Amino acid sequence: METTQSAGGITGNVLFYSTPEPLNRDQHGKLALVHQDKPYAFAAAGTAVPLTVTEFGPAGLSYPIIFAGDERTPLAVMGLNQGENLFIHADGSTEIGVYIPAYVRRYPFVLANDDAQGRMIVCIDRASSLLSEAGETPLFDAKGEPTEYTQNCIKFCDDFEVERRRTDSFVQLLKDNDLFELKTATYTPAGPDGQPGEPQTVAEYYGVSEEKLNALPVEKLKELQASGALAQIYAHLVSLVGWDRLIAITMFRQSQAPAANLN
Repeated sequence: METTQSAGGITGNVLFYSTPEPLNRDQHGKLALVHQDKPYAFAAAGTAVPLTVTEFGPAGLSYPIIFAGDERTPLAVMGLNQGENLFIHADGSTEIGVYIPAYVRRYPFVLANDDAQGRMIVCIDRASSLLSEAGETPLFDAKGEPTEYTQNCIKFCDDFEVERRRTDSFVQLLKDNDLFELKTATYTPAGPDGQPGEPQTVAEYYGVSEEKLNALPVEKLKELQASGALAQIYAHLVSLVGWDRLIAITMFRQSQAPAANLN
């Protein structure tokens, strides 16, 4: 994947990217990466972040993995309330030990569709605080060529695109086998007397139906196992236990908020 000299008709999903621009030496030749110990502030409002299927295993240890929209896009749920991320904080720090999705780690680089050229091009978020002419690691060298750092970032984006397409194929496989169902995450609060109250719906989302999965013919299950899809399906199903973790963290922080306001 190469850098480009013109914008063309740029399209694509740019969650977190406020000012995406095609990367080129003329406009960005003096830009450099700003080294930050806590670099993820841009994602602090990311309630749900796209995942690739190969991330299901590690991501499922930290978050519920759901499927959203008509496209059934896989998402890591990182918060319960809109604009809230329970694991990435406003100062850019993260909770210890949580998995950071590749979608977040590739920032401020991203691939976008250039409709005029019929190809994908490398872009950067020009508004990112991680990029500055006063930064430490240049994007281009003295000859105007991408530095090793930039080349590695471009390769990361290329690899991410490969995984994204593999994820599309995985989702299509689930659709073809009619494995999706609408699910709900619920929370049962305790009443004043300590007894369980009325269950409350936290979220509605698409997930794999265990009933439909178990009803598949043995031959089809063997196909899913041989392709690796079955392992990813189980990683998704196990991850749904993570709703309890999100609810517990949210309730704890809400209980701490009044005390914090008094200090």
